[in-house]
Amino acid sequence: MFKIRTMNKIAAAGLEALLNNGCEVGEEIADPEGLLLRSADLHETELPESLLAIARAGAGYNNIPVEKCTEKGIVVFNAPGANAQAVKEQEIASLVLASRDILGSIAWVRSVEGEGERIPELVEKKKAEFAGPELLGKTLGVIGLGAVGALVANAGVDLNMRVLGYDPFLSVDAAWRLSRKVIHTENLEELYQSCDYISVNVPYTESTRSMLNRDAFARMKQGVRIINESRAEVVDDADMTEALRSGKVAKYVTDFPNETILKAPNVIAMPHLGACTPESEDRCAEMAANEMYDYLLNGNIRNSVNLPDIYMNRLGECRLCVIHRNVPRMITRILDFISAKNINVEHMINKHRGEYAVTIVDLGEKIDGTTADLILEMEEVLRVRVL
Repeated sequence: MFKIRTMNKIAAAGLEALLNNGCEVGEEIADPEGLLLRSADLHETELPESLLAIARAGAGYNNIPVEKCTEKGIVVFNAPGANAQAVKEQEIASLVLASRDILGSIAWVRSVEGEGERIPELVEKKKAEFAGPELLGKTLGVIGLGAVGALVANAGVDLNMRVLGYDPFLSVDAAWRLSRKVIHTENLEELYQSCDYISVNVPYTESTRSMLNRDAFARMKQGVRIINESRAEVVDDADMTEALRSGKVAKYVTDFPNETILKAPNVIAMPHLGACTPESEDRCAEMAANEMYDYLLNGNIRNSVNLPDIYMNRLGECRLCVIHRNVPRMITRILDFISAKNINVEHMINKHRGEYAVTIVDLGEKIDGTTADLILEMEEVLRVRVL
């Protein structure tokens, strides 16, 4: 069937999804049609000519050269939402850790080992130093209301917090997932000024780079507590350090430690643990594998990061899939080649995403390779597949 090269250790659920469909899967596969990976960095990797798809068993995809892949007609998939439950649970823990010095208290208790009968007395004298505010009644701001952000916002409601959510690209599906008690704000200014806690759950892009910076901190409440389960780069580390030292930010909980932020006070840093549960790894791997297999077999695209979602049931004897630039008359020109062969079109669909588009055409009979080659010769066409 299809040849899939794994670039990382992949959870068994993902491997089984491919092996059960007859795929050849392994680390040393030559001329693969698909790559399945987690954190492997592909920016310096030579992509084989045989490659049709890359599937990331996780949500982030900054380890993949997306633009390069698009120009080669390679579909890049991710697994949004598959790790959302795991990340949400860690964010709930982070809210508590940001409020009370639980980690400091545990370390202190370990330090009094050997004090024997004095330990209860020492505990009573010391405990006030680790106290902190309750979450009840506080205001939580959630920036980014995607798969993770929506769950975090709902969890805040369940904790009896007042929750403000901000997402200028809020999808209909995400809106349905949100509790009606979440207040949707259309500007960050309101969120910054109102919130005691801020949770960041946005993808890392040029527009989100260093979005939490000196200017943003200046607009926040004194003593705000910030949780970053997004990416390190969405926070300006130097400005965050300054805000922590001044007390503007009371606590910063991040899943993305680095040398700069580890030197700052009042930082709780974890080693990118958000999605590190066996259940999450299984869901991510299985989701990524199934997306890639459906594309390789049927040309359907779901959860692509570089091309539009496009899918339909097979209705003809043959399916033609064309990845092309989104320019006028492309559909007409593709259909002209098919009409020249007197082949009936059973069904077709076209979707675009920015400057790129995908057209799927189901045909009443098989099309020869010559027609596909003629379509591929068009300057605007990036990939042609006959299935």
